[in-house]
Amino acid sequence: MPALDRRPTASLWIGERLSYINQLCLVSHLRHGHPVTLYCTDTVQNIPKGVTIRPASEIMEIDRDLVAATSASFLSNVFRYKMIRATDAIWIDCDALCHRLFPDDATHIYAGHGFRGALNCGVVSIPRDGELIDRLLDYYNNLPDAPPWFNKNQHRKLDRQPDDIPHAQRIYNAERTAFGPQAFTYFAKQTGDYDRAMSPDVLYPVPFQLNDIFYDPHGHVEGHFTDATLSVHLYTNGTRPWWRKHAPLPGSYAARMSAEYGIDPEKALE
Repeated sequence: MPALDRRPTASLWIGERLSYINQLCLVSHLRHGHPVTLYCTDTVQNIPKGVTIRPASEIMEIDRDLVAATSASFLSNVFRYKMIRATDAIWIDCDALCHRLFPDDATHIYAGHGFRGALNCGVVSIPRDGELIDRLLDYYNNLPDAPPWFNKNQHRKLDRQPDDIPHAQRIYNAERTAFGPQAFTYFAKQTGDYDRAMSPDVLYPVPFQLNDIFYDPHGHVEGHFTDATLSVHLYTNGTRPWWRKHAPLPGSYAARMSAEYGIDPEKALE
């Protein structure tokens, strides 16, 4: 294990067990010299050696009822900016594999995503004191009746939601990414930080729509990479359930990276 003397990284885990992809991605940052802190809501038995474990409550309380009504990743969209404000670490999703060191002098690490032009927030570093993080946290802490970017169709979906559920859940039901990429993209445009975004090949070289390629022995994942690629997002939320319950095929990117970083997929399948 190299000296952990590079920029710190951190993530959140809601649940009791990591998959092998999550283990792989966390270890990949350690192997590149980035300290990794995993904030947890539960006791997790299979966290890789070297990862620092901290209670999620150090950053914010996680409403488990709201998570159950939405998704495990929903409140992580709030957590990441509160974590950045508190620690100045780089946020990494637990399915983002470190391909190359994050630059020491990069104040803005985020990128466009896929074919849509929206920004993703799977890997994020922004100034902990600045207009962008202020606007994001104000949005989450003081939810408006509707997100300011909602179109007529989204407003109609929101209006159809029951009045007796939490407002955050109503927004989620109307638009699943309204706490994530949509909010990040909207406020980055408002503050002028949208133009600071890296190109997709830096953090998301493989488009989400092609996520099965990581499990294809003939997929040639590296053909999507460029000299600028720093991180490879493996999109576990979009992965077909079969791949989460079975070890990756020999020769696939997921299998090769697991072998390279000493991860045994058979021990951490769903």
